[in-house]
Amino acid sequence: MLTTRYVTGAPNWLDLGTPDLPGAESFYGTLFGWRFRSAGPEAGGYGMFRLDDRTVAGGMTVPPDQAPPGWMVYFRTPDADATAAAVRESGGTVLFEPMDVFDLGRMAVFTDPGGAGFAVWQPGTLQGLEVVNDPHSLCWTELYTHDPAASMAFYGTVLGMESSAVPWPDGTGTYILLNPAGGGDDSSFGGVVPLAAEPAEADEGPYWMPCFEVPDTDTTAARAERLGGSVRLAPTEMGGVGRFARLTDPYGARFAVVTSTPAEQP
Repeated sequence: MLTTRYVTGAPNWLDLGTPDLPGAESFYGTLFGWRFRSAGPEAGGYGMFRLDDRTVAGGMTVPPDQAPPGWMVYFRTPDADATAAAVRESGGTVLFEPMDVFDLGRMAVFTDPGGAGFAVWQPGTLQGLEVVNDPHSLCWTELYTHDPAASMAFYGTVLGMESSAVPWPDGTGTYILLNPAGGGDDSSFGGVVPLAAEPAEADEGPYWMPCFEVPDTDTTAARAERLGGSVRLAPTEMGGVGRFARLTDPYGARFAVVTSTPAEQP
């Protein structure tokens, strides 16, 4: 599971690029109770989405001619420059070279060989998000890809990720879990979904999707639609996991929500 005791290869940051930051602030504020706090003029408009005075994500304005709206998942690295070199050597692309963000840390942005965008964060004074797994915070990530095997080989090389195929609790198939090196399934932070199994997602190509824990998936999906978002996958019961839905905000940024099934007590 995700934890704020961040380790190499696991997600440690998340941010939203949107053409309308005030509109996104209104949408996520109403949907999740988030409030946006600017990081100051020196940060170029970047700021933090906060929930109960804890950072749940970052956000910034990105003009449509620069990039489409979307969520970016960051993974912890001890050395952003070494990771950038590994990305190049493994067939990925460096979109933004490693750069210092004040004394907070060092970041870089890439695409994997299939075209999915991702980023890394080398912590300085900022280790990462201040809350995960709680209601209305990040609880899971998924990679949608045309070639799961090639993707896992890439991320294993550049970030040390490990993967394992596990059966769904209801016996309907298997699912590929992702975890940091040596962590085992108990430390899993995400999964891999073949785009061939999700035709509705395939048209826009490979991507990383964040998933947020919510108290009620159906209520959240209906509210997102009322606020101008859309439902890409209607609320669906995922056996042994919880009730899951894929959504977009009003500007097209894709994300998911889940109401997790409570863990069985020993």
